[in-house]
Amino acid sequence: MERETLEVDVLVVGAGPAGLAFAIDLARRLQDAGEEKSILVLDKAEEIGHHSLSGAVMDPRGVLALFPDARERGFPVQAEVREDALFLLRENGRRRLAGALLPPPFRNHGNWIVSLNEVVKWLAGQAEALGVEVYPGFAGAEILRGEDGRVAGVRTVDQGRGRDGEPKANFQPGMDVRADLTVFAEGTRGSLTKRLIAEEGLAEGRNPQLWGVGIKELWQLPEAAAGRMEGVVWHTAGWPLARSEYGGGWIYGLPDNRLSLGFVVGMDHGDPGFDYHATMQRWKTHPLLRELLVGGKLLRYGAKTVPEGGWFSLPRCHGAGFLILGDAAGFMNAQRLKGIHLAIESGLAGAETAAAALAAGDTGADRLAGFDEAFRRRPGHAELWRSRNFRQGFQRGFLRGAVRAGLDQLLGGRLPGRLPAESDHARYRRGLPPRPKPAFDNELAFDKLTSVFHSDTTHEEDQPCHLVVRDPDLCRERCTAEYGNPCQHFCPAGVYEWHDGEGLSINASNCVHCKTCDIADPYQIIDWVVPEGGGPVYTGM
Repeated sequence: MERETLEVDVLVVGAGPAGLAFAIDLARRLQDAGEEKSILVLDKAEEIGHHSLSGAVMDPRGVLALFPDARERGFPVQAEVREDALFLLRENGRRRLAGALLPPPFRNHGNWIVSLNEVVKWLAGQAEALGVEVYPGFAGAEILRGEDGRVAGVRTVDQGRGRDGEPKANFQPGMDVRADLTVFAEGTRGSLTKRLIAEEGLAEGRNPQLWGVGIKELWQLPEAAAGRMEGVVWHTAGWPLARSEYGGGWIYGLPDNRLSLGFVVGMDHGDPGFDYHATMQRWKTHPLLRELLVGGKLLRYGAKTVPEGGWFSLPRCHGAGFLILGDAAGFMNAQRLKGIHLAIESGLAGAETAAAALAAGDTGADRLAGFDEAFRRRPGHAELWRSRNFRQGFQRGFLRGAVRAGLDQLLGGRLPGRLPAESDHARYRRGLPPRPKPAFDNELAFDKLTSVFHSDTTHEEDQPCHLVVRDPDLCRERCTAEYGNPCQHFCPAGVYEWHDGEGLSINASNCVHCKTCDIADPYQIIDWVVPEGGGPVYTGM
C-alpha cells in the first residue's frame, strides 16, 4: 500500500505537558544555538486538550522552570490554594485535619488549581509561537524502525476502514512520519509506549508499574454556595474504601461557583467485582459531599488511569532514536498526588538531552542515555527518590503502608532498601462476594451511561473495534468461572457488558480512553489500540 511519508528532525507523540514542554524547550535551545531543526507534535485528540484530564492542583515549579514569567504570559490559573484540609471519613461521620495536623504531602500552600485541558492548550500556543508544528487528530498506530532496528518514527492510524477492517469509499492510509528522534509522551498507558517497553526490554529489573483509576466530575454549585469554595483544596480518606484498599477523594473549589470532584483508587485491591465508577458515586452520598452538592448540577465527567508506582517503576526512558517522557514513563508522585510538574521536568531533561544529541548528529542509544543524568539534576529526581518506596508499601496492608510512609516522611525518605511490588492484575482473588451497587438517584449519583453522556464521548461506529480481546474463548470460559468477568465492573464507561447466553458485548463508542481495561484484565489479553478518531471532550477538565 502506498503511503505518504513526512520527514522531520524530531517527532513528539502526544501533546500533553511533557511533550509540549519538551518541544518548547528544545525549540528555544535550537534557536539559541542557531540551528534549524523541524519539530512536529502529534496528538490523537481532534483538538489539543480534548483528552487531557487531571484533578488538578499543580505544583508551579515545573511551569516556572519553563516560563519564569508564566503568569505574565497568561498561564491559565483557575485559583490559588487558600485553604487545605484532609477529611477522614466514616460512613456518616468525618474528622477534619488541618493546620499542623495536616500531613505534609497534603499541604498545598502556593500551588495552583488548574484545568489540564486549558494548560495544554496554552502550552500548545507557546510551542507554535516558537515554530513547532502541532497537529491534533493524528494518532500514532505503529512504531517505525530503520534497517538497523532503531526507532525511526511512527505510522498514523488508517482512516476509513469498516468494522470488518476493509477499506470504505473514504479510506485514507495512515502517514509514515519519519524522524531522527521520536519522543513518546502519550500519557498514561500509551499504546505505542507499552509496545516499545516490551520490545526493548525497558522494564527489566524494575518494579512493575502500579496504577490507579481516577474518576473526575465538574459540578456547578447552587447559588447559596457562591464564592465559598473558590481556592479550597480538600482531600478525603477512608469511606467508602475498605482498609485493604488504597485511594481517596478530592474536592477543589473553582471560580464561577464550580467544583472539581474526584476519586482515585489503586488497582491492586484484588477484588474482581470492584467498580470504580460506583465507588465514586457512593462517595458523593456522604454528608460532606451531599451538603455541597444538593441543588447543584453535574457538568462534566471523565476517567483516566494514573501511574502510581514511583521511582522503582520507571522504565529505562531512552534508546536508539527515542525518549519516553511524562505519564507514559510514570513520572508521578503518588505521595503528593501530583505529576504535571514532574512531566514538565522530564520534558526539560529530554530537551537538554535531545539538543546535545542533535548538535552532535548522534541520536543513538549511548548519546540519549544522557537523559538519566539530565533528570537527576532536576528537583523532580530528589522528590521521586524520597518517595521511592511509598506506593508499594501499601500492598502489605493500608495500616502498615501508612505507618511506613509516615516514618519515611519524618526521616526525609532515608529508610533504606527497595520494596518490591506485585502487578495489579496479579492480585485478583477468587470467590469474593459481589459488591452492591449504590442507588443511582440522578441527583448525586449517576449510572455509567448518564456519566459518559457528560464526557461528550463520540466515535465513528463503522470502524474496527479499538478494544482488541485476543482470546474471547478465555473470557467466556475461564474468566467467567474464575473471576466473574471483572471487565463489566472495572470499566468506568460501561464499555464491556455480559449477557446471559450472548457473551461479551463491547460498546466501543462509549470508551473514554482511560486504559483501565488494558491494565486491569486478569489475563492481560485486552489491547487498547488507537481508534481512527473521536474519544472524550474534556473541556474545562
